[in-house]
Amino acid sequence: MVRRPVAWIVAVVLFVEALGVVGLNWILGTVVDNQQMSLAGLDPDVMSTSSKVGGFVFGLYFVLCGVVALLVALRNRPPAGLGRVLLISAAVVHALLGAFAWGLMGRPEFVFMMVVLALIVLLLMTYDRQGESGSGPADAAPDGTKGGGSPLTPPQAPSTP
Repeated sequence: MVRRPVAWIVAVVLFVEALGVVGLNWILGTVVDNQQMSLAGLDPDVMSTSSKVGGFVFGLYFVLCGVVALLVALRNRPPAGLGRVLLISAAVVHALLGAFAWGLMGRPEFVFMMVVLALIVLLLMTYDRQGESGSGPADAAPDGTKGGGSPLTPPQAPSTP
């Protein structure tokens, strides 16, 4: 199947991306600190520290999402609860970063963000639960027609011979 390899790839990509985000923000913070740059009168030390802390927090977020993908790959079970929410939020973040990348950086960065977005969505969709679609045998009536299946609907009355 394609589920486990996709989960492994997503985990590796998110771990590498976490390192890239932390490294990039650390370099930007160091550059701001070394050149004593100021933006609209802000203290350069505050800007440097906030860039480094922000990169570290964002990197931890990607590492946490990568751990969820790694657990999905190891267990071969769908993400549930907080893990599913984290992966959905990572997909949204990559969609937004892709939009910014298109406008600010160019096509290669946009394509990278869209590939990561597609991998995360593929990971979420391949583990989609089968029983939630409402087309299972539990929803079928005894005569083969589509029954209500809802817990609020009373069962059909038995037919007399």
